[in-house]
Amino acid sequence: MIEKLKEAEKRYEEISEKLSDAAVISDQEQYRKLMKEYKGLSPLVEKYREYRKAEEEFAEAREMLEESGTDKELREMAQLQYNESRDVIARCTEELKIMLLPKDPDDDKNVIIEIRAGAGGEEAALFANSLFRMYTMYAQDKGWKTETVNSNPTELGGYKEISFSIEGDGAYAKLKYESGVHRVQRVPETEAQGRIQTSTVTVAVLPEAEEVDVEINPADLEYQTYRSSGAGGQHINKTESAIRIIHKPTGTIVECQEERSQYKNKDKAMKMLYTKLYEAKLTEQTDRIAAERRVQVGTGDRSERIRTYNFPQSRVTDHRIGLTLYKLEQFMNGTCDEVFDALAIADRAAKLAGSSD
Repeated sequence: MIEKLKEAEKRYEEISEKLSDAAVISDQEQYRKLMKEYKGLSPLVEKYREYRKAEEEFAEAREMLEESGTDKELREMAQLQYNESRDVIARCTEELKIMLLPKDPDDDKNVIIEIRAGAGGEEAALFANSLFRMYTMYAQDKGWKTETVNSNPTELGGYKEISFSIEGDGAYAKLKYESGVHRVQRVPETEAQGRIQTSTVTVAVLPEAEEVDVEINPADLEYQTYRSSGAGGQHINKTESAIRIIHKPTGTIVECQEERSQYKNKDKAMKMLYTKLYEAKLTEQTDRIAAERRVQVGTGDRSERIRTYNFPQSRVTDHRIGLTLYKLEQFMNGTCDEVFDALAIADRAAKLAGSSD
Protein backbone atom coordinates (compact mmCIF):
# COMPACT_ATOMS: atom_id res chain seq x y z
CA MET A 1 0.00 0.00 0.00
CA ILE A 2 2.76 2.45 0.94
CA GLU A 3 4.52 1.99 -2.41
CA LYS A 4 1.31 2.82 -4.27
CA LEU A 5 0.87 5.93 -2.12
CA LYS A 6 4.44 7.06 -2.76
CA GLU A 7 3.92 6.63 -6.51
CA ALA A 8 0.66 8.61 -6.35
CA GLU A 9 2.36 11.45 -4.46
CA LYS A 10 5.26 11.51 -6.92
CA ARG A 11 2.84 11.71 -9.86
CA TYR A 12 0.86 14.43 -8.05
CA GLU A 13 4.01 16.55 -7.65
CA GLU A 14 4.99 15.97 -11.30
CA ILE A 15 1.59 17.18 -12.49
CA SER A 16 1.75 20.18 -10.16
CA GLU A 17 4.98 21.28 -11.85
CA LYS A 18 3.57 20.73 -15.34
CA LEU A 19 0.47 22.79 -14.57
CA SER A 20 2.68 25.85 -14.02
CA ASP A 21 4.51 25.30 -17.34
CA ALA A 22 3.57 27.93 -19.95
CA ALA A 23 3.69 25.36 -22.77
CA VAL A 24 1.18 23.13 -20.96
CA ILE A 25 -1.07 26.07 -20.07
CA SER A 26 -1.23 27.08 -23.73
CA ASP A 27 -2.25 23.54 -24.75
CA GLN A 28 -5.83 23.49 -23.47
CA GLU A 29 -6.41 19.80 -24.15
CA GLN A 30 -3.29 18.69 -22.27
CA TYR A 31 -3.97 21.18 -19.47
CA ARG A 32 -7.55 19.90 -19.06
CA LYS A 33 -6.40 16.25 -18.87
CA LEU A 34 -3.65 17.03 -16.35
CA MET A 35 -5.97 19.14 -14.20
CA LYS A 36 -8.52 16.31 -14.14
CA GLU A 37 -5.83 13.83 -13.04
CA TYR A 38 -4.52 16.32 -10.46
CA LYS A 39 -7.97 16.77 -8.94
CA GLY A 40 -8.46 13.01 -8.88
CA LEU A 41 -5.19 12.45 -6.99
CA SER A 42 -5.65 15.33 -4.52
CA PRO A 43 -7.85 13.55 -1.92
CA LEU A 44 -5.57 10.49 -1.90
CA VAL A 45 -2.38 12.52 -1.51
CA GLU A 46 -3.90 14.72 1.21
CA LYS A 47 -4.98 11.63 3.15
CA TYR A 48 -1.53 10.05 2.72
CA ARG A 49 0.12 13.20 4.06
CA GLU A 50 -2.24 13.19 7.04
CA TYR A 51 -1.25 9.56 7.65
CA ARG A 52 2.49 10.39 7.45
CA LYS A 53 2.13 13.33 9.84
CA ALA A 54 0.31 11.10 12.34
CA GLU A 55 3.11 8.51 12.05
CA GLU A 56 5.71 11.18 12.83
CA GLU A 57 3.71 12.39 15.85
CA PHE A 58 3.26 8.79 17.01
CA ALA A 59 7.03 8.19 16.86
CA GLU A 60 7.69 11.45 18.76
CA ALA A 61 5.15 10.53 21.44
CA ARG A 62 6.65 7.06 21.87
CA GLU A 63 10.11 8.59 22.28
CA MET A 64 8.77 11.11 24.82
CA LEU A 65 7.16 8.29 26.81
CA GLU A 66 10.45 6.42 26.95
CA GLU A 67 12.32 9.53 28.09
CA SER A 68 9.69 11.00 30.45
CA GLY A 69 10.90 9.07 33.45
CA THR A 70 9.16 10.31 36.58
CA ASP A 71 7.90 13.55 34.98
CA LYS A 72 4.18 12.95 35.38
CA GLU A 73 3.05 16.01 33.38
CA LEU A 74 5.34 15.20 30.43
CA ARG A 75 4.24 11.58 30.52
CA GLU A 76 0.52 12.49 30.43
CA MET A 77 1.08 14.86 27.50
CA ALA A 78 3.07 12.22 25.62
CA GLN A 79 0.42 9.57 26.31
CA LEU A 80 -2.33 11.87 24.97
CA GLN A 81 -0.37 12.51 21.74
CA TYR A 82 0.43 8.79 21.48
CA ASN A 83 -3.26 7.80 21.71
CA GLU A 84 -4.49 10.52 19.34
CA SER A 85 -1.88 9.83 16.64
CA ARG A 86 -2.45 6.04 16.94
CA ASP A 87 -6.19 6.59 16.32
CA VAL A 88 -5.48 8.85 13.32
CA ILE A 89 -3.14 6.23 11.83
CA ALA A 90 -5.81 3.53 12.21
CA ARG A 91 -8.52 5.74 10.65
CA CYS A 92 -6.32 6.91 7.77
CA THR A 93 -5.20 3.34 7.05
CA GLU A 94 -8.79 2.18 6.55
CA GLU A 95 -9.67 5.26 4.47
CA LEU A 96 -6.58 4.84 2.29
CA LYS A 97 -7.42 1.17 1.66
CA ILE A 98 -10.82 2.25 0.35
CA MET A 99 -9.36 5.10 -1.73
CA LEU A 100 -6.88 2.70 -3.37
CA LEU A 101 -9.62 0.35 -4.54
CA PRO A 102 -9.82 0.15 -8.37
CA LYS A 103 -12.03 2.96 -9.62
CA ASP A 104 -15.04 2.28 -11.81
CA PRO A 105 -13.84 3.54 -15.23
CA ASP A 106 -17.29 5.01 -15.86
CA ASP A 107 -17.39 7.11 -12.65
CA ASP A 108 -16.39 10.36 -14.35
CA LYS A 109 -18.89 9.96 -17.19
CA ASN A 110 -22.08 11.88 -17.73
CA VAL A 111 -25.29 9.85 -17.40
CA ILE A 112 -28.53 9.18 -19.18
CA ILE A 113 -31.40 8.40 -16.82
CA GLU A 114 -34.57 6.63 -17.91
CA ILE A 115 -37.61 6.81 -15.64
CA ARG A 116 -40.67 4.66 -16.37
CA ALA A 117 -43.99 4.50 -14.55
CA GLY A 118 -44.68 0.97 -13.26
CA ALA A 119 -47.62 -0.35 -11.28
CA GLY A 120 -50.13 2.26 -10.17
CA GLY A 121 -51.46 3.89 -13.32
CA GLU A 122 -51.63 7.68 -13.27
CA GLU A 123 -50.22 7.87 -9.73
CA ALA A 124 -47.08 6.04 -10.92
CA ALA A 125 -46.78 8.49 -13.81
CA LEU A 126 -47.09 11.44 -11.40
CA PHE A 127 -44.38 9.96 -9.19
CA ALA A 128 -42.16 9.48 -12.25
CA ASN A 129 -42.43 13.25 -12.67
CA SER A 130 -41.60 13.72 -8.97
CA LEU A 131 -38.41 11.67 -9.37
CA PHE A 132 -37.49 13.57 -12.55
CA ARG A 133 -37.87 16.82 -10.59
CA MET A 134 -35.79 15.41 -7.71
CA TYR A 135 -32.87 14.41 -9.95
CA THR A 136 -32.92 17.70 -11.87
CA MET A 137 -32.93 19.68 -8.61
CA TYR A 138 -30.03 17.57 -7.33
CA ALA A 139 -28.14 18.20 -10.58
CA GLN A 140 -28.86 21.93 -10.39
CA ASP A 141 -27.46 22.05 -6.84
CA LYS A 142 -24.26 20.38 -8.15
CA GLY A 143 -23.97 22.83 -11.01
CA TRP A 144 -24.61 20.09 -13.58
CA LYS A 145 -26.47 20.46 -16.87
CA THR A 146 -29.73 18.57 -17.47
CA GLU A 147 -31.34 18.02 -20.87
CA THR A 148 -34.44 16.01 -21.78
CA VAL A 149 -33.86 13.40 -24.50
CA ASN A 150 -37.35 11.94 -24.85
CA SER A 151 -40.62 11.97 -22.89
CA ASN A 152 -44.12 10.57 -22.95
CA PRO A 153 -46.22 12.86 -20.73
CA THR A 154 -49.73 12.19 -19.42
CA GLU A 155 -52.63 14.63 -19.32
CA LEU A 156 -52.38 15.10 -15.53
CA GLY A 157 -48.73 16.16 -15.62
CA GLY A 158 -47.05 12.81 -15.10
CA TYR A 159 -44.77 10.79 -17.34
CA LYS A 160 -45.30 7.29 -18.66
CA GLU A 161 -41.59 7.51 -19.36
CA ILE A 162 -38.90 10.16 -19.62
CA SER A 163 -35.23 10.00 -20.59
CA PHE A 164 -32.77 12.80 -19.83
CA SER A 165 -29.05 13.41 -19.69
CA ILE A 166 -27.04 14.91 -16.84
CA GLU A 167 -23.62 16.37 -17.63
CA GLY A 168 -21.18 17.04 -14.79
CA ASP A 169 -18.00 15.86 -13.08
CA GLY A 170 -18.61 12.53 -11.37
CA ALA A 171 -22.30 12.37 -12.31
CA TYR A 172 -22.23 8.59 -12.81
CA ALA A 173 -20.27 8.04 -9.57
CA LYS A 174 -23.03 9.79 -7.64
CA LEU A 175 -26.10 8.50 -9.48
CA LYS A 176 -25.23 4.93 -10.50
CA TYR A 177 -26.86 3.47 -7.38
CA GLU A 178 -30.30 4.77 -8.46
CA SER A 179 -31.01 1.94 -10.91
CA GLY A 180 -33.91 -0.16 -9.66
CA VAL A 181 -37.54 -0.07 -8.59
CA HIS A 182 -38.62 2.92 -6.49
CA ARG A 183 -41.81 2.43 -4.47
CA VAL A 184 -44.05 5.31 -3.36
CA GLN A 185 -46.75 5.20 -0.69
CA ARG A 186 -49.03 8.25 -0.60
CA VAL A 187 -52.57 9.48 -1.09
CA PRO A 188 -52.89 10.14 -4.84
CA GLU A 189 -54.18 13.46 -6.10
CA THR A 190 -56.70 11.40 -8.07
CA GLU A 191 -57.99 9.58 -4.94
CA ALA A 192 -61.15 11.13 -3.55
CA GLN A 193 -61.39 8.75 -0.54
CA GLY A 194 -57.98 9.69 0.87
CA ARG A 195 -56.66 6.14 0.80
CA ILE A 196 -52.93 5.48 0.63
CA GLN A 197 -51.86 3.85 -2.62
CA THR A 198 -48.62 2.01 -3.35
CA SER A 199 -47.12 2.57 -6.80
CA THR A 200 -43.79 1.84 -8.44
CA VAL A 201 -41.44 3.58 -10.83
CA THR A 202 -38.40 2.04 -12.53
CA VAL A 203 -35.16 4.02 -12.87
CA ALA A 204 -32.22 3.06 -15.09
CA VAL A 205 -28.96 5.02 -14.88
CA LEU A 206 -26.63 4.52 -17.84
CA PRO A 207 -23.09 5.89 -18.22
CA GLU A 208 -23.14 8.06 -21.31
CA ALA A 209 -21.08 6.40 -24.04
CA GLU A 210 -18.87 8.06 -26.60
CA GLU A 211 -18.30 6.88 -30.15
CA VAL A 212 -14.94 5.38 -29.12
CA ASP A 213 -16.71 3.12 -26.61
CA VAL A 214 -18.73 1.25 -29.18
CA GLU A 215 -18.69 0.80 -32.96
CA ILE A 216 -21.85 1.28 -35.02
CA ASN A 217 -22.02 0.38 -38.69
CA PRO A 218 -24.22 3.01 -40.43
CA ALA A 219 -25.63 0.22 -42.62
CA ASP A 220 -27.10 -1.38 -39.48
CA LEU A 221 -29.31 1.62 -38.76
CA GLU A 222 -32.87 2.30 -39.87
CA TYR A 223 -34.17 5.86 -39.49
CA GLN A 224 -37.85 6.74 -39.16
CA THR A 225 -39.31 10.23 -38.85
CA TYR A 226 -42.67 11.18 -37.41
CA ARG A 227 -44.56 14.16 -36.02
CA SER A 228 -43.95 14.77 -32.35
CA SER A 229 -46.82 15.40 -29.96
CA GLY A 230 -47.31 15.88 -26.24
CA ALA A 231 -50.05 14.96 -23.80
CA GLY A 232 -53.55 15.52 -25.06
CA GLY A 233 -52.34 16.58 -28.47
CA GLN A 234 -50.37 19.57 -27.17
CA HIS A 235 -47.13 20.80 -28.77
CA ILE A 236 -47.95 19.13 -32.06
CA ASN A 237 -45.31 19.64 -34.76
CA LYS A 238 -46.56 20.13 -38.30
CA THR A 239 -43.26 18.79 -39.64
CA GLU A 240 -41.83 15.34 -39.06
CA SER A 241 -39.02 16.47 -36.75
CA ALA A 242 -39.21 13.53 -34.32
CA ILE A 243 -36.79 10.71 -35.03
CA ARG A 244 -36.69 6.98 -34.31
CA ILE A 245 -33.52 4.95 -34.86
CA ILE A 246 -33.52 1.16 -34.99
CA HIS A 247 -30.26 -0.76 -34.58
CA LYS A 248 -31.13 -3.81 -36.65
CA PRO A 249 -28.57 -6.33 -35.29
CA THR A 250 -29.76 -5.91 -31.69
CA GLY A 251 -33.30 -4.59 -32.21
CA THR A 252 -32.47 -1.60 -29.99
CA ILE A 253 -34.86 1.32 -30.60
CA VAL A 254 -34.30 4.92 -29.51
CA GLU A 255 -36.50 7.95 -30.06
CA CYS A 256 -36.24 11.70 -29.62
CA GLN A 257 -38.92 14.35 -30.18
CA GLU A 258 -37.88 17.09 -27.75
CA GLU A 259 -36.30 19.45 -30.30
CA ARG A 260 -37.97 21.25 -33.19
CA SER A 261 -34.99 20.44 -35.38
CA GLN A 262 -34.78 16.94 -36.85
CA TYR A 263 -30.96 17.20 -36.84
CA LYS A 264 -30.88 17.95 -33.11
CA ASN A 265 -33.28 15.10 -32.40
CA LYS A 266 -31.07 12.78 -34.46
CA ASP A 267 -27.95 13.83 -32.50
CA LYS A 268 -29.68 13.18 -29.17
CA ALA A 269 -31.08 9.84 -30.37
CA MET A 270 -27.62 8.72 -31.55
CA LYS A 271 -26.15 9.64 -28.18
CA MET A 272 -28.83 7.51 -26.53
CA LEU A 273 -28.15 4.63 -28.95
CA TYR A 274 -24.41 4.64 -28.23
CA THR A 275 -25.19 4.61 -24.51
CA LYS A 276 -27.67 1.72 -24.74
CA LEU A 277 -25.32 -0.40 -26.85
CA TYR A 278 -22.44 0.37 -24.47
CA GLU A 279 -24.57 -0.70 -21.51
CA ALA A 280 -25.54 -3.92 -23.32
CA LYS A 281 -21.85 -4.57 -24.05
CA LEU A 282 -20.94 -4.13 -20.38
CA THR A 283 -23.82 -6.35 -19.26
CA GLU A 284 -22.67 -9.06 -21.68
CA GLN A 285 -19.14 -8.84 -20.25
CA THR A 286 -20.34 -9.16 -16.67
CA ASP A 287 -22.56 -12.10 -17.53
CA ARG A 288 -19.60 -13.76 -19.19
CA ILE A 289 -17.26 -13.35 -16.21
CA ALA A 290 -20.11 -14.02 -13.73
CA ALA A 291 -19.21 -11.03 -11.59
CA GLU A 292 -20.98 -7.86 -10.54
CA ARG A 293 -19.96 -4.70 -12.29
CA ARG A 294 -22.63 -2.26 -11.25
CA VAL A 295 -23.68 -1.86 -7.63
CA GLN A 296 -23.45 -2.76 -6.30
CA VAL A 297 -25.13 -2.50 -3.08
CA GLY A 298 -27.57 -5.39 -3.15
CA THR A 299 -27.82 -7.31 -6.41
CA GLY A 300 -28.07 -4.27 -8.65
CA ASP A 301 -30.98 -5.95 -10.42
CA ARG A 302 -33.35 -3.38 -11.86
CA SER A 303 -36.31 -5.53 -10.84
CA GLU A 304 -35.27 -5.20 -7.22
CA ARG A 305 -37.16 -2.75 -5.00
CA ILE A 306 -34.39 -0.46 -3.81
CA ARG A 307 -36.17 2.38 -2.03
CA THR A 308 -39.54 3.31 -0.51
CA TYR A 309 -40.91 6.86 -0.28
CA ASN A 310 -43.62 6.99 2.40
CA PHE A 311 -45.31 10.40 2.28
CA PRO A 312 -47.69 10.04 5.27
CA GLN A 313 -44.69 9.37 7.53
CA SER A 314 -42.31 11.70 5.63
CA ARG A 315 -39.99 8.69 5.43
CA VAL A 316 -37.49 7.54 2.82
CA THR A 317 -35.98 4.07 3.26
CA ASP A 318 -33.18 2.57 1.19
CA HIS A 319 -33.62 -1.18 1.53
CA ARG A 320 -30.13 -2.13 0.28
CA ILE A 321 -28.35 -0.59 3.27
CA GLY A 322 -31.23 -0.41 5.77
CA LEU A 323 -31.09 3.39 5.96
CA THR A 324 -34.23 5.30 6.96
CA LEU A 325 -34.50 9.10 7.09
CA TYR A 326 -37.49 11.19 8.09
CA LYS A 327 -36.55 13.94 5.63
CA LEU A 328 -38.68 13.05 2.65
CA GLU A 329 -39.53 16.62 1.66
CA GLN A 330 -35.86 17.67 1.62
CA PHE A 331 -34.95 14.51 -0.28
CA MET A 332 -37.59 15.11 -2.94
CA ASN A 333 -36.26 18.67 -3.29
CA GLY A 334 -32.85 17.36 -4.31
CA THR A 335 -31.06 17.13 -0.94
CA CYS A 336 -30.00 13.55 -1.58
CA ASP A 337 -26.31 13.34 -0.64
CA GLU A 338 -26.90 11.75 2.76
CA VAL A 339 -28.38 8.68 1.05
CA PHE A 340 -26.18 8.75 -2.07
CA ASP A 341 -22.98 9.01 0.00
CA ALA A 342 -24.10 6.23 2.35
CA LEU A 343 -24.63 3.96 -0.68
CA ALA A 344 -21.17 4.76 -2.03
CA ILE A 345 -19.56 4.06 1.37
CA ALA A 346 -21.42 0.74 1.69
CA ASP A 347 -20.34 -0.24 -1.82
CA ARG A 348 -16.68 0.56 -1.13
CA ALA A 349 -16.80 -1.31 2.19
CA ALA A 350 -18.26 -4.37 0.44
CA LYS A 351 -15.54 -4.25 -2.23
CA LEU A 352 -12.86 -3.86 0.44
CA ALA A 353 -14.21 -6.90 2.30
CA GLY A 354 -14.25 -8.83 -0.95
CA SER A 355 -10.67 -7.87 -1.80
CA SER A 356 -9.43 -9.14 1.56
CA ASP A 357 -11.10 -12.56 1.26
